[in-house]
Amino acid sequence: MPGLVVDIVDLPQQAGSTKNIHLEEPAPADLGTEVIGVQKGTPVVLDASLTSVEDGVLVRARTRVHIHGECVRCLRDLDEDRTIAFDELYLLPEARAAQIAQGDEEAEGFFLVGPTSLDLEPALRDALVLELPFRPLCRPDCAGLCSQCGERLDDLEAGHSHEVLDPRWSALAGLLTDADRPQSGGAGTDDPVPDGAGVQAPAPTGAHSCREEA
Repeated sequence: MPGLVVDIVDLPQQAGSTKNIHLEEPAPADLGTEVIGVQKGTPVVLDASLTSVEDGVLVRARTRVHIHGECVRCLRDLDEDRTIAFDELYLLPEARAAQIAQGDEEAEGFFLVGPTSLDLEPALRDALVLELPFRPLCRPDCAGLCSQCGERLDDLEAGHSHEVLDPRWSALAGLLTDADRPQSGGAGTDDPVPDGAGVQAPAPTGAHSCREEA
């Protein structure tokens, strides 16, 4: 059987009959979320007990996987081995149809027993997503990245900052041409600027701290 599909041909339909399985398969694609999950091709080790019940098969499984992701604040790699446990009832097609006909809306969300097999991948996928953090962090108080240089603030010395000049300086500098700029040693143009004339430029704002709440 490919992937996480298991054979149930030898599982008796008599209620209470059991079958134990052990799988070691490469992970399928998209097993997780956009920011954290199981990388495609990494090992998935699954042990499960399949039990025949009146309306289908009850699966009780434990799966060992390697989780990889990135901290959403500082982009540090996150790696962790984790065990995902899930219990899932797979209904026989006729049993689910009967429950839906009786008005049981939840029955539509149950997985189906195949003619000769069970696909455990959807059940593992649902259980894994519930276990993964929505916004993974390397630690709860991660300071994130410096908005100026892009380095991790936790890796920089205390008081790390960048000098940020008032942007009005660059605007004033653009008003002057080379001919308007004073020459060294005194007036260097045909039309010297009279005393008191000209534009008073604002003072620079000074240093700007980069340690902000990420």
